[in-house]
Amino acid sequence: MRYDRAADIVRLAIRLQGSWSGLTLDDIQRELEVSRRTAERLRDAVEDVFGPLEQVETGDAKRHWRLRAPALRHLVSLSAEELAELNAAASALDRVGLEERAVMLRRLGDKLRALLEAEARSGIEPDVQALTEAEGLAMRPGPRPRLDQGLLALLRHAITVKRVVAFDYAPRATGQRTRRRVEPYGLIYGNRAFLVGRTERDAEMRLWRLARMSAAELTGDSFERDPTFDLHRFSRRSFGTFQEEPVAVVLRFAASVAEDVGEFVFHPDQTVEPNDDGSLTVRFTAGGIEEMSWHLVTWGTAVTVEQPVRLRRRLREMCATLASHHGAVS
Repeated sequence: MRYDRAADIVRLAIRLQGSWSGLTLDDIQRELEVSRRTAERLRDAVEDVFGPLEQVETGDAKRHWRLRAPALRHLVSLSAEELAELNAAASALDRVGLEERAVMLRRLGDKLRALLEAEARSGIEPDVQALTEAEGLAMRPGPRPRLDQGLLALLRHAITVKRVVAFDYAPRATGQRTRRRVEPYGLIYGNRAFLVGRTERDAEMRLWRLARMSAAELTGDSFERDPTFDLHRFSRRSFGTFQEEPVAVVLRFAASVAEDVGEFVFHPDQTVEPNDDGSLTVRFTAGGIEEMSWHLVTWGTAVTVEQPVRLRRRLREMCATLASHHGAVS
């Protein structure tokens, strides 16, 4: 047996033992970049070396296999929060174009799962899934806010167990603190961190800035999560984290910055069109005019806002205000 094939067998064994839902032949083909016949041989080799594979019922038409034999020793204790952090870090790397590092982190997660006893893994995997789905990344990175000690852990726990949280909250508009009770659905990180949730009296989902929360506590009241809510679809409505009615945005970038623009992601659903003069036109639909304006300032005269007029007007006002504030320099 060739050395690289032996390495593939070990790698596949780790994946088969670390995967909660099991792997299909398509998964093996894609992850190991092999033909279907080779994928079948590798699966059979894992069974010969490490013990019998079991089929996992997933509800789809494809067969999923998982390794349950204790050939890969389970020596460490892991928490759902630790594994969810790996998922979040990998997603963050994906969003800035560092896919290779993201793959390495996900492989690390698979190896750590493979070390867990089956009972322990089955106990924490639903929480890992819930935390991963409940935490998104906004498109615009920035400084981390100052948060109360233990606040993030409390909110994550509340999301996992579907419990109402109570906290004092000071809206930016008034600054007056009032006690709020919120059903927590997820977390979004960007230049600020927000809790996504709704009050018991209002069905509309809102953003609650974590830096404006204090005296947070977990209540004894549970809630039924809306099965139709999708955090990632919700967060894609905006540029950054500020939620408002989405608008069609069209930006034209000069040829001088085309190479940079081609490597930059403004929005997950963007399209990029090359123009005859070497410039690039970027299109996407999102809310967050204020955050867009602050970001576009960094591109200077290399970007022209073609749509919407409201964004172009706000950018002009912002630049005029900055110029007036700093005044003439002698």
